[in-house]
Amino acid sequence: MTEQDLVEDESYDYEPGGKRRKSRGAKGCLAVIVALVVLAGGFYFGLTKGVSLLADQFQGPEDFPGPGTGKVEFAVDEGDVVAQIGRNLKAEGVTASVQAFIDACTEDGTGIQVGDYELQKEMKAADACEVLADPANLIGFPTVTIPEGLRLTEIVSTLAENTDFPEGAWNRALESGRIGLPDYAEGNAEGYLFPATYEIKPTMKPVAILKMMVARWAEAAEAAGLEEKAAELGKTPGELMIIASLIEAEGRGDDMPRISRVIYNRLDGPGDKGGTNGLLQIDASVNYGLNQDLGVALTTEQLQQDTPYNTYTRPGLPPTPIEAPGSEAIEAAANPADGDWYYYVTVDLATGETKFAETYDEFLEYKDEYTEYCTTSDAC
Repeated sequence: MTEQDLVEDESYDYEPGGKRRKSRGAKGCLAVIVALVVLAGGFYFGLTKGVSLLADQFQGPEDFPGPGTGKVEFAVDEGDVVAQIGRNLKAEGVTASVQAFIDACTEDGTGIQVGDYELQKEMKAADACEVLADPANLIGFPTVTIPEGLRLTEIVSTLAENTDFPEGAWNRALESGRIGLPDYAEGNAEGYLFPATYEIKPTMKPVAILKMMVARWAEAAEAAGLEEKAAELGKTPGELMIIASLIEAEGRGDDMPRISRVIYNRLDGPGDKGGTNGLLQIDASVNYGLNQDLGVALTTEQLQQDTPYNTYTRPGLPPTPIEAPGSEAIEAAANPADGDWYYYVTVDLATGETKFAETYDEFLEYKDEYTEYCTTSDAC
């Protein structure tokens, strides 16, 4: 083959100097084929991905098929909205997605009550919503009721009697400094364990229970505007709590705001309407200082026995609350009634009828009325 033949041969490339090389035509075709395959594969992947996303859009949020397995104790807390409940359910593995739960509960228009429920892992969102929406599914726990007017030692005894924890465990919890008392309580829980009925869950220990009671007190104090009202009345929040405890010991119902006013008048008034001179003269406080029942009738000797809580011998407020006031007493301490009363006498122990006097002479009249009542009644 001549050099000219080699040049004309399409299967070879010619280079000067008579060298020859094989044509790259076959490789070029292969590259085109590969590129086409890659493009086709990419198109297929993109198409299937798009179809998948489109399908997800129409199928809705991820959801478990149900019915679920095992047991999950689930709590709905005060203030939880549907979205927060959904997040908690997903975190516990109860539902597959937050949105599935939101959709299920929104469609039903159901309200979910605060409390504890028994659910399962991997439940269908609609099933979880159905359980939570039915109050009959609330888990019941043992309860302890703390009535108004109990002193701290009595509250501890009540808690010990109604739980598995002895009094020593409750006293250690009170001394722990971890129950959430305000600074102005100065570490003393007297008056700050709010009287109410509490659910005691199996996992709760004394510190957690006492903390719950103090938190409930904080709600009542905030509702009464305790700190703001204290500033308006020229008192500290701690002093208002002492006044609230005295009101709880002395009055009931509609009388509480007027008893509150008597206390303020005696503390801050000029003292020229009977000569109280800042003496509150409240028997319950004296009894507290003597470590005896707050309702015990006092002897002349006991009234003269000087303690920090003897409001007959020491002017002003006692150093701490003397018992646990309820909402009404806290509200009355923060909002005393308007009036010039310095005295009050309960003239009927059965009905609780109490009369208020501005002068000492008027007080003596009501006292005689009480004495006459006692001559015809077994209540005295």
